[in-house]
Amino acid sequence: MTRDAATLLRAMFDAAIDSARPEHVLSAALPDLPRGRVVVVGAGKASAAMAAALEAAWPDVALEGAVVTRYGHAVPTRRVRVIEAAHPVPDANSVRAARVMLDLVRDLTADDLVIALMSGGGSALMSLPVEGLSIEDKAETNRVLLASGASISVMNQVRRRLSAVKGGKLARAAHPARVVTLAISDVPGDDPATIASGPTVPDPSSQTDLAGVVARLGDRLPAAARRILCAPPAPVPRFDADVRLIATPRLALEAAARVARQAGVTPLILGDALEGEAAQMGIMMAGIARSCVLHNVPVPRPAVLLSGGETTVTLGTAPTGRGGRNTEFLLSLALSLEALPGVHAIAGDTDGIDGSDDAAGALIAPDSLARAAALDLAPRDLLDRHDALTLFDALGDAVRTGPTLTNVNDFRAVLIL
Repeated sequence: MTRDAATLLRAMFDAAIDSARPEHVLSAALPDLPRGRVVVVGAGKASAAMAAALEAAWPDVALEGAVVTRYGHAVPTRRVRVIEAAHPVPDANSVRAARVMLDLVRDLTADDLVIALMSGGGSALMSLPVEGLSIEDKAETNRVLLASGASISVMNQVRRRLSAVKGGKLARAAHPARVVTLAISDVPGDDPATIASGPTVPDPSSQTDLAGVVARLGDRLPAAARRILCAPPAPVPRFDADVRLIATPRLALEAAARVARQAGVTPLILGDALEGEAAQMGIMMAGIARSCVLHNVPVPRPAVLLSGGETTVTLGTAPTGRGGRNTEFLLSLALSLEALPGVHAIAGDTDGIDGSDDAAGALIAPDSLARAAALDLAPRDLLDRHDALTLFDALGDAVRTGPTLTNVNDFRAVLIL
């Protein structure tokens, strides 16, 4: 790995993460204080850090409430309770957290204020099934969705329909109190109804027919989930939602672009909501990089292609290895580039965890495949087995940040020198 290229790529990744840290962005979005109580609820990988930032911004306000975050993502707080639960598949603490949130917002008045702190991961972390569905059925549905290659939009439609708290149900329980949601977006398009499956936002898909989704997933879904998803949707009351986005994938890419310009590299932001199969994204991005190298199109060298969004990895029935969508993207990119000189890249999840392992992502360089061959590694076989992290660990090119306590989805930077 060329040291200067790797250093610049890592600086861009770090800048993207720093732009979304709650302690940097939350205070500017706070509402006016109410006459009554201030109740705090929240769910997501960043929710504990958001609660700590709220306490720092309002040191003398009598805050009360609770948030739920992923195991290992808690931070010290003084007035807001922090619950930890499982992600991406909910557990008993996910159910307990949802019940705690509903209890906190009941019996409030119009003089009270609910501040909802929402971020990526909140959908699994605050999980209470609708009547007729067990938590085991809901967890199995989550597993099926994660392995199916379904888009995050489809997954959230299903999650909202099967939840007693998502799709605006938490906000409706808080009525007539004012509800202000401070959100860190990790979803394409920054749709508030999709961030943590929108517990404080009306469900835009409440009348969507999900029978087609059920048909595609078939018997892999639990029978109770199939029955509920195929039932005619009930009318849902509409309401206005006050949602304030304090960090987004676009802002993260712009922060990385500033770092690139300071280094004399021209940034090109391809989009903050790119979706599709991770391996196919690698092939596509290699084609753009090759055009830059050969033709200085769509941007002249030195340049960096920046993108965000959330790719998917569709798993088959064969055993799979270590890694996630970002390492899979990078290995596919490296194979497609075929050691093209001057092209380096980084990709990682801004929450610090790509898939279920402890790596955020990895780096590649023109010599990555040659170094892999010297270690008797078979990159194509590893890609086919969804085992990309094994390769990057062997090369020493995995990127580990630890939990970042924020989440603005995936970050990809392809540097063309």
